[in-house]
Amino acid sequence: MDIIIIGCGKVGTTLADQLVREDHNVVMIDTSAERMHAVSEDIDAIKMVGNGASIAMQMEAGVQTADILIAVTGSDELNLLCCLIARKAGNCHTIARVRNPVYSNEINFIKEKLGISMIINPELAAATEISRILRFPSAIKIDPFAKGKVELLKFKVRPEFKLDGLSVMDVDSQFRCDVLIGGVEREDSVTIPDGKFVIRNGDMVSIIASPQNSAEFFRKIGIQTNQVKSTLIVGGGTIAYYLARQLSSMRIKVKIVEKDRKRCEVLNELLQNTLIINGDGTDRKLLMEEGLTTTESFVTLTNMDEENVFLALFAKEKSNAKLITKVNRIAFDELISKLDLGSLIYPKYITADYILQYVRAMQNTIGSNVETLYHILDSRAEALEFVIREESEVTGIPLMNINLKKNLLIGCINRGGKIHIPRGQDCIQKGDTVIVVTSQKGLHDIRDILRK
Repeated sequence: MDIIIIGCGKVGTTLADQLVREDHNVVMIDTSAERMHAVSEDIDAIKMVGNGASIAMQMEAGVQTADILIAVTGSDELNLLCCLIARKAGNCHTIARVRNPVYSNEINFIKEKLGISMIINPELAAATEISRILRFPSAIKIDPFAKGKVELLKFKVRPEFKLDGLSVMDVDSQFRCDVLIGGVEREDSVTIPDGKFVIRNGDMVSIIASPQNSAEFFRKIGIQTNQVKSTLIVGGGTIAYYLARQLSSMRIKVKIVEKDRKRCEVLNELLQNTLIINGDGTDRKLLMEEGLTTTESFVTLTNMDEENVFLALFAKEKSNAKLITKVNRIAFDELISKLDLGSLIYPKYITADYILQYVRAMQNTIGSNVETLYHILDSRAEALEFVIREESEVTGIPLMNINLKKNLLIGCINRGGKIHIPRGQDCIQKGDTVIVVTSQKGLHDIRDILRK
């Protein structure tokens, strides 16, 4: 597809990189020549310096024949204007990043009246991701598939789980919970395991299962599966506001520590069931006084990655709380992921992933059959959801007889809303949706799983 991206910050660049990898034709527009110059030469896109809200600039970028225009500049209003102009100058789908909470209750009106296909709010998306994890605190990361009927959950293997030394086949026969181990991260290596692969303490294991079956599996290995009852949040920004609102609706007790007094007053008016504390979140004495040792979850949402990291490390030492750490600078993600900071939240990645899901769903209507795609295993593998629209070389044949590519697993078959973890004798049928886990990038069609 032909895609125009306006705004080449972290989100715009991340999007362009992924869309180019998926063989789309991408044009990038930004007002800053310096920012455009900083875009990696590995991103094979047309790069233009100029005002993306200019009709002349959009026409030069090819808006008349573009399939999608994505506006992710730092200004909500500029993003909406870019999309409005694109709708009038061309006939493409439009996606706008809109961050201001003032617009959050008007999203449907804005979409309908301006004809915008999708509006993404990064802070709301990040808050939703965090609340999903706090519903199931044993998991480090949860990605939903099949409209929530299937989940990909990542957890760290600890000695008390008694999984050390068991092969994948042993886990299957011993626990009988209809879950599939889809990936294992061990130190610097990532593996899509076969049945003989042996699990070790310290491994990061990703499983595919329905929410009910994953809960049963976690119960059997002795992991707490109930949602947290309390959370302490450091940083009272927009994510904290959305998160507190969501957690309160889940009957979770919330405290927010925020340094700025005026912001505390605003939050106090907006959040009726949340305790707002005006204080320095890096003050260790204050955190202890506010119940760090007894809170069931601790979320660091300041604007400084360093503060978030050190606060999470301090909380890890002083409490058994479920840790969630926000990280903005993607450049240090490999280093930070080694520090065992609980669940890491990257708002930029979350925003890009939401937009990419829309692009893939749209592409699905014009040929490709990838419904959903997540980057997993430290972004070194992918979990893809395929819609099987027609008979092909992969349908009607037992999986054990299909010549699959290496490092690829058929993780789940959704047939008429019924979720099934497949075994060797099972077959893929027309009408199914199928989840595939693979370290082979660039799969667009279910037939791409075959070894050639």
